[in-house]
Amino acid sequence: MKRLFAAVTTLFLLFTSLSASAAPIALPQLPPPQLAARAWLLLDYNSGQILAQQNPDEHIQPASLTKLMTAYLTFTALVQKRLTPDQVIPVSEHAWRVEGSRMFIQPGKPVTVDELIHGMIVQSGNDATIALAEAIGGSEPQFVQMMTLQAAKLGMSNTRYMDATGLPNPQHYTSVRDLSKLAAALVRDFPQYYPLYSIKEYRYNNISQANRNRLLWQDPYVDGMKTGHTEAAGFCQVTSAKRNGRRLIGVVVGAESDSARSVESHKLINYGFEAFDTGKLYAAGQAVTQLPVWKGSSSKLKAGFSQDVYVSVPKGQLSQLKVQMITRQPLLAPISKNQPVGQVNLLLGDKVIAQRPLLALEDVSVAGIFGRAIDTIRLWFK
Repeated sequence: MKRLFAAVTTLFLLFTSLSASAAPIALPQLPPPQLAARAWLLLDYNSGQILAQQNPDEHIQPASLTKLMTAYLTFTALVQKRLTPDQVIPVSEHAWRVEGSRMFIQPGKPVTVDELIHGMIVQSGNDATIALAEAIGGSEPQFVQMMTLQAAKLGMSNTRYMDATGLPNPQHYTSVRDLSKLAAALVRDFPQYYPLYSIKEYRYNNISQANRNRLLWQDPYVDGMKTGHTEAAGFCQVTSAKRNGRRLIGVVVGAESDSARSVESHKLINYGFEAFDTGKLYAAGQAVTQLPVWKGSSSKLKAGFSQDVYVSVPKGQLSQLKVQMITRQPLLAPISKNQPVGQVNLLLGDKVIAQRPLLALEDVSVAGIFGRAIDTIRLWFK
C-alpha cells in the first residue's frame, strides 16, 4: 500500500463549496475484445468500476439468470432465520409441473431447503426455484413482488420481474448493468453462501446433473456464477473469477450457443485481468486528512472512508494516478460520524475515472456559547 501511496503523485486540497456528487464515471476504455453477444459488461468488484461494456442498459430477458435474485432473497431468509437449511418444504402442484429445467422434486416426497438451494443453483431447477419462492413469499406472485422491491434497493433501475425462474415473458426483463449489480451484491452480502456457485455437480432423486457453467472446469480462477438460456434470451452467463486477490464479474447475454457463451465470457474475464490493474488506495477508517471545524468542541475533524477504496486503471498506469479532494467549507458543528464532508476524485490525466464520498470519521459536538461566539466573529473576517 505504501508503494501505491507513493504513486499518487498529486494531491489537491480544494476548499470550495461541494456540489452534489455525480454518477459513477466509467473507466476510459482500452480496446475491448469483440464479443459475439447482444450485450455485455465487465465489472471490477473491488473498485466498482466498469472496465468494458456494450449495450449496458438495453432491456434483455434474463432467462435463468433470474434465479440470482431468487437466491438473494433465499439467502436473506436464511440469515434472518425465516428459513433453516434442514427445514422440510412442501412441493406444490405448481412447482412440480413447471416447465424447463428441473431437479425432479415430487409432491409428497420430503425435500429440505438445503436440497432445494442446491437444486436451484447447481441444477438450475425451475421446480426447486418455485418451491423456495412459495416457501418465502407464500406464493410465486407474492415472491415476485419481493424480487421487485429488492431490485429497487440494489439500484437495478432497468429490471422488472414477472416470475421467479426466468421463463419467457416480454414483460420480464433486466440489463447487463443490473445483473452485475446483483452479482456483486451476492458476493458482498452472502460470502457464507457464495461458494455454492462453484459446485460442479449435484445429485438428487438418484439423478446427477452437472453445473452448466463450463468455466468451472476450464479456469481455476472462476468460482461462479450462473448460466441461462431461452430462445428469446439466447445463451447467457454471469461469470465471477478471483485472481491474486482481485475479483472480476462478467455478464454476457445473447450468445448463439452453450459453447459460445462460455468462450465469450472467458474472453471478457481474461481481458479484464490482462488489460487492467486494481490497487488499494485507502483503508476503511483511515484518516486521510484533517479538516477545520467551526463552532465545534474540536477545531479539527478526521476524514476518510467507511470502506476500503480501490481504483482500477489500464495496466501499468497506477503510477500516473492523481487524487483530488474537494471539501465542504466552512464545516459547522455538530458533525456526525459517517456524515459526508467532501468528495475524492480519482484522475488519470484530466479525466475523472472514479469518485468517492469523503466521510467524517468521528463526531464533533457543538462548542459552548463562548466558543461559538468567537468562531462567528472569525468567520465574518474569513
